[in-house]
Amino acid sequence: QVQLVESGGGLVQAGGSLRLSCAASGSFVSINAMGWYRQAPGKQRESVASITSGVKTNYSESVKGRFTISRDNAKNTVFLQMNDLKPEDTAVYYCHADPVVRGFVGFRYLEVWGQGTLVTVFS
Repeated sequence: QVQLVESGGGLVQAGGSLRLSCAASGSFVSINAMGWYRQAPGKQRESVASITSGVKTNYSESVKGRFTISRDNAKNTVFLQMNDLKPEDTAVYYCHADPVVRGFVGFRYLEVWGQGTLVTVFS
């Protein structure tokens, strides 16, 4: 019903930059919050950054000042600009969104995940 497709992961040297993109498609009325999570090998998935439809942002302490989340509401796309990357940023990055869809009566509030994109930072 609603799909998220991520792109932009890859291999980068420490100190470098990458930009992740995530586009939502399907049938929905709107999308509330969008965000990025990551999961490193052997660790739990953690929140990296989020942004509301009103473009209020929130970041984890580990990425503040280095990562910037933004969104293009017209294109239902969220971005994550990652600067000054560190080896500890290595993880699979997942896009997350809270779309609103029409229900049989009223609206339904969903939670959707992307398939993940691998970011590898080497020193």
